[in-house]
Amino acid sequence: MKIGFSPEDEAFRAEVASWLDEHLQGPFAILRFRGGPGDEHAYPEERKAWEREMAKGGWIGLGWPRALGGRELSISQQVIFHEEYARAGGPGRMGHIGEGLIGPTLIAMGSPAQQQRFLPGILKGEEFWCQGYSEPSAGSDLASVKTRAQLDAEGRNWLINGQKVWTSLAHESHWCFVLARTEPGSVGHHGLSFLLVPMDQPGIEVQPIQQLTGTSEFNEVFFADAVSAAEHIIGQPGDGWKVAMALLGFERGVSTLGQQMLFRNELDEVIRLAKANGAARDALIRQRLAQAWAGLKVLRYNSLRMLSGPQDGSLRREAMIYKLAWSTWHLELGKLAMDVLGDQAELLETAPYGLSRLQSLFLFTRSDTIYGGSNEIQRNIIAERALGMPREPRVQA
Repeated sequence: MKIGFSPEDEAFRAEVASWLDEHLQGPFAILRFRGGPGDEHAYPEERKAWEREMAKGGWIGLGWPRALGGRELSISQQVIFHEEYARAGGPGRMGHIGEGLIGPTLIAMGSPAQQQRFLPGILKGEEFWCQGYSEPSAGSDLASVKTRAQLDAEGRNWLINGQKVWTSLAHESHWCFVLARTEPGSVGHHGLSFLLVPMDQPGIEVQPIQQLTGTSEFNEVFFADAVSAAEHIIGQPGDGWKVAMALLGFERGVSTLGQQMLFRNELDEVIRLAKANGAARDALIRQRLAQAWAGLKVLRYNSLRMLSGPQDGSLRREAMIYKLAWSTWHLELGKLAMDVLGDQAELLETAPYGLSRLQSLFLFTRSDTIYGGSNEIQRNIIAERALGMPREPRVQA
């Protein structure tokens, strides 16, 4: 596990910081610290333009192979980029699902034709992706998906029917990768396939899920004989679970260090406020601030441990604990933020529902331990897959 950085790495850090400072100006200045979790509805068109600006600067696909259009930078330099991006207040990435999830999956498991078709649009910041995993009856239990797909009579297209839910930015996306059941009568992990589906077609309806805040970055997506070309399947029919698990492995890659820098920005704001309003004079608040600081350090070292292994989408033990660890830490930070705010935590900044940054933090962290696999599911995964303990008894219907 590498903790320090070489002089070459630090020179690269200065290059990244300089570029971000120079380019997060003018029309992009409003994007600083916007568009992250809980704020994904903010400035979508400007953030798409920012993706194209990053593409011009060569800042997309940093770890991808040169042969496929990337820069093939070291893990250290990829970590540095994500840290400096978060430090500079770079906006939430409209292209994150493309660059961070489906892109590496295509590189590892896609065909040459699929790589040539889909990777360039991601690298140019021109094609955006969403994730078709969760369903009304298959949220944390991904193996329970009911969306189904079958080849048409000519064998040229997949016909997809079903529903996905909590699909972030589906209304802004060109493509969706969909986990669907292609083997009739199959259950659990078996009979699933991983399909690449164009969003702009008559067979797909996107319905925004409006939240209490009035925003709607999440969506329901309905498929009614939606069409995807027969060749737009990663792997073979029935390989869907294997591909989906590899994608989750890539999700816990170098961008985790950038996520932690965002957490550090939030913690710094809580500490600043505690000093300003006197909350830091409370010994228990000081203790919780220190625990939050130490916990974030532990997250960082675990991420470095994850990155010391092969970046092939495999879920090693240290990767399996990460979702449980960061979501629990972030949940506690939200509670701490409200306690530091004190009475002000109960007051909205503006009508009708104008939240402060820390109020938004508190409300969104309520969901951290639920989405992407609830804490209960995460503990089962750790027990069964990482520690080899007996499977939890299943209740038979």
